[in-house]
Amino acid sequence: MKIIPRPKYTDKIIQFLNKGMIIALTGQRRVGKSYILRDFSRIISTDNPRANIIFINKERKEYYNIKTDADLDDYLSDKIKHSLENYLLIDEVQDIKGFENTLRSLNAEEECQIIITGSNAKMLSSELSTYLGGRYIDIHVHSLSYQEFLEFHNLIDSSESLEKFLTFGGMPHLYRLGLDNVDLIWEYLQNIFNTIVLKDVVEREGIRNITLFENLLAFVSDNVGQLVSGSSISKYLKSQKIDITTLSVINYLKSASNAYIINKVARYDIHGRKLLESNDKFFFEDLGLRNILIRKRWEGDIEKRMENVVYLHLKNLGFNVKIGSIPNGEIDFVVEKNGKTIYIQVAYLITNENTMLREFGNLLKIKDNYPKYVVSMNPEDFIRDHDGIKHVSLRRFLMSEDL
Repeated sequence: MKIIPRPKYTDKIIQFLNKGMIIALTGQRRVGKSYILRDFSRIISTDNPRANIIFINKERKEYYNIKTDADLDDYLSDKIKHSLENYLLIDEVQDIKGFENTLRSLNAEEECQIIITGSNAKMLSSELSTYLGGRYIDIHVHSLSYQEFLEFHNLIDSSESLEKFLTFGGMPHLYRLGLDNVDLIWEYLQNIFNTIVLKDVVEREGIRNITLFENLLAFVSDNVGQLVSGSSISKYLKSQKIDITTLSVINYLKSASNAYIINKVARYDIHGRKLLESNDKFFFEDLGLRNILIRKRWEGDIEKRMENVVYLHLKNLGFNVKIGSIPNGEIDFVVEKNGKTIYIQVAYLITNENTMLREFGNLLKIKDNYPKYVVSMNPEDFIRDHDGIKHVSLRRFLMSEDL
């Protein structure tokens, strides 16, 4: 099967090799963690043909019998070769109960380099942080960026390509289905959602009311980029004859976050320079999965999709992302990386003076000298910077390697 390289991730793995650390690739199911692991295996085999690579894919039937750390110990007992350079690759490691015990022992013995993948944040973070301390590095794998989407589907950057990305999202396997068979795409995305819910929410988190959980996620998908709280969601759902407590809402949202379906983004008081505890925003890890939840209603919500995809691109670039709060206003994103802070507003179209003042106005209220951007769907011919604030089209923004 053809593997399209994603060097952004394989290069990161290589960067942390032989540092005495376990490398964990984490992220939502079907975002391509397995293929990244296989591509890394190919790179190692090419560079060092004598390397001893042990690859365990827990989603394949031949490894079903490895259910516990004892099973894993037995399996590995004659696989590690002391005279060779050993690599242990385990795909979906959370499906092995007590996996952390074996990994801790192997890491202490420094017999092999360990690279694992996992699709449940709660399980991985608790087990790895408790048992391994600072001896592991977490590399979060996202669905395809816009640039990767173009490469996977052999497209050029265009308005039509961007619309496909905003509609179908960046699940890597879509390149095998093609983008022409729309019904097949939606069926595939629905199956992914069902798999995530069943395996990583119902099974792992103990949620039994799947319909209620889906109704909650449908609400979140319809309110991407809107400030919400557990109590406000509970009140709305009760108004729709769906009875759910605030505590249940909070727990369900945590479960969705643990399965990497959604990401919670906190508010940040720009002038007071502190995080705010009330009201957050939620963004989906993949736009296709977000859109499948609300069916055809996504067609009229371009600004929500824009804001979600800007968030994803910022995370892909490695920024820490928060929502900015100012007196009587809001900044869509306040991002930081390596001591560098940037402010970003997202707007659909800047069509006249009033729109420009509204979209640039909140940024002008911030009196520091950090870079400020407005991202819009305006064609390049109509892009104009304003008063030191850079105006950039969404397509150019999504093609950027950094800010």
